[in-house]
Parts: sequence; structure tokens; C-alpha cells
Amino acid sequence: MADIFRRHGEAFRQAHAGHLGRVERRIMGAITACRTAVLGGHVQQCDDCGATRIAYNSCRNRHCPKCQGLARAQWLAERQAELLSVPYFHVVFTLPAPAGEIAFQNKATVYAILFHAAAEALATIAADPRHLGAQLGATMVLHTWGQTLQHHPHIHCVIPGGGPSLDGTRWVACRPGFFLPVRVLARLFRRLFLRELNNAFDAGKLRFFSNLANLAEPSAFAKRLNELRRIDWVVYAKPPFGGPEQVLAYLGRYTHRVAIANTRLLSLSDGKVRFTWKDYRQDGIIKVMTLEADEFIRRFLLHALPDGFHRIRHYGFLANGGRSDNLARCRQLLDTCFGASPGTEPTAEGDRRLTASNFAICADCGGTMRRIAAVPRAANPQPFHCDTS
Repeated sequence: MADIFRRHGEAFRQAHAGHLGRVERRIMGAITACRTAVLGGHVQQCDDCGATRIAYNSCRNRHCPKCQGLARAQWLAERQAELLSVPYFHVVFTLPAPAGEIAFQNKATVYAILFHAAAEALATIAADPRHLGAQLGATMVLHTWGQTLQHHPHIHCVIPGGGPSLDGTRWVACRPGFFLPVRVLARLFRRLFLRELNNAFDAGKLRFFSNLANLAEPSAFAKRLNELRRIDWVVYAKPPFGGPEQVLAYLGRYTHRVAIANTRLLSLSDGKVRFTWKDYRQDGIIKVMTLEADEFIRRFLLHALPDGFHRIRHYGFLANGGRSDNLARCRQLLDTCFGASPGTEPTAEGDRRLTASNFAICADCGGTMRRIAAVPRAANPQPFHCDTS
């Protein structure tokens, strides 16, 4: 990504100067400067063989493909202590294209509505005694891209297969291999989302421009809502995970993912970018797509998140406020109902917060690299508008 921005970023900025926001400019600058002399760094030396190398600082921008490894490892280490010894389910809530268009022009507002509607739909259906009759916990991750980098907002949910009964006296487990009815979830999700979207419109929290400018008129917006009510919305429940290890492996792939990983990029030549993508309409077959660099950058920046927006959220008994107490209660109920099972309590090793030094390995002998000196930022800073704040 950095090479693409270095070669074609300035031309993109000039061509789209009137439509490129501060967040997008900052992402381009941060990725371009990442792990270069522009940001400074430090000299490392191997404890074993004495080899030295310069390690430049990362930009730490959450959209950067190179900066998510440490953040992902730290997050997973914290989550490992919270896993329960129950099956976990993966549920996906997807916005249809006509709602996705509105979301793109109102990211912070509509993405928040997407989270709230999905969480409320899950909690409501789970609390119904006809389905489960229990309180749920969920970890939700927002993704806004498809394999070809088009805007495709959806939420991935990882959910324990059961929860405390509504009176809190026992653990209620899902039926083996079955979580909640997805058609019921989809209809309720649609109703809750459209209700909140209409409330946001009435409160003046939505804005429309370009091809959606007419939706600023109440009659046109109401017509769009009616169209959305008449189509089926997609909620997909995948088979349950095999165990806690699979849950962590899944979370590691999804939580800190960016729109496209560097490993999918094949070449940059003649102003064109070639990258791999999976065609799920043909059983996930791997294909190669070629885009003009300008179009590739445009698609990548479609997925810039608003400042301060949290794309990983926790709900129910996994909500941040009382998570520790709620998990202790869940474990107690599980032990009472099913007997003691292998725990996932944190270990002394697991409690240590990971740092970049955990991953500083000597390429020559496999020893540990230690920081021995600082490398200042480049005296002549970037000509490419670096801003990593």
C-alpha cells in the first residue's frame, strides 16, 4: 500500500482535491511514512550473535496493513481470559445496498445504528422463551468492504452459545448446532434499523449529497424506507466453532483486518494495481483483479472510519462496564449446571502485556533483538503530507 501511495498518491490528491477529507489525507500520509526514516526509529542488536539493524517506527494508523500485528496480539491475549467453555457462534448482519449508500454518506451515525440494531435484535430474540430465554453476550466487529474493495457494510458477531437465564439462576444453553432463527433475526433487525434511521432523519442527523441529494426531502426519504422494508435483509449464522482455540483464531483474522492486506497485492506497474480476490459466487475461487491506481486508491479510502469510531464493540454480559463480574457469574452457573470444565482463567504469562519487543527476533540466528540507540526523525520531512496524529 505504501508503494502505491508513494507513486500515485499525489496525483490522486490533486485529482480529488475537492472530495478528499482530512481523515483520508491522514491515512495516506501515515501509510506512506510507516516504517521509514520520516518517523524515526531505533537501532537493535541481537543478544546472541551481535547483529544490528535499524527498525523504523510504525505509523500506528488503524487503516495501515503493516500496523495491526501487535494490536491484534494484545487484544487476543486479553480476550483469551474471557472465553467460556461453551460453543461459540458466528452471526453476520449485512446492510442491503440502498441502505449502504446512506451509510457511506453518514458513516458515524449509520454505522452506530447498525451496531445498535444488530445488538438489540440478538438480545430481544434470545430473551424470548420461545427461542432461548436467556441473556446474551456478543463481540461485534464492523467490516465495510467486500473482496473487490467496494463499500459493503456488515457486522461479524462472535457469540457464546447460551447465557444466564432471565432471572439469573441458571445457564441456558443453545440447542446443539443451532443458535437463533435467522429469518426472525433478519426481520427484527430490519425493523429496528429502519426505525432508528428514520429517527436520525427526523432529528436532522443525516446529510445527503451527490446522487443521494434528493433524499433530503422527507417524501423521497420515506419512499426509500418503504423500498427497504419490502426487500429481504441478510442475516447469516455460520456453524458453531469447534472450541476456544478456533474462536481466537477467527477473532485474530477478523478483528484488526483492514480493507486489503499487503499479501493480496500482486503488482504495481504501468499505473495499474493487480490483487487477488475470492469470488464467493463461484465457491470462493481465487481470481485476480486489475484496477487503475486511481480507482484502487479510491476504493481503499472508501473504508476510512470517522475519527474516534470504535469498530469493535461488546454487548450483553460482555459489555465493558461489568464484564469481569458477569463472566465470573457465567462460570459459576456453568459449573453448577454442568460441572467443572477446563477453565480459561488468565495465567501469569497471559497477564503480561505484549510489546513490540515480543516480536523483535533476529533474522540471522533467531535471538532476541534489543534496542541500543535511537534514530531521530528525518531532518527533511515528508513531501507527502504525513500526519499520524
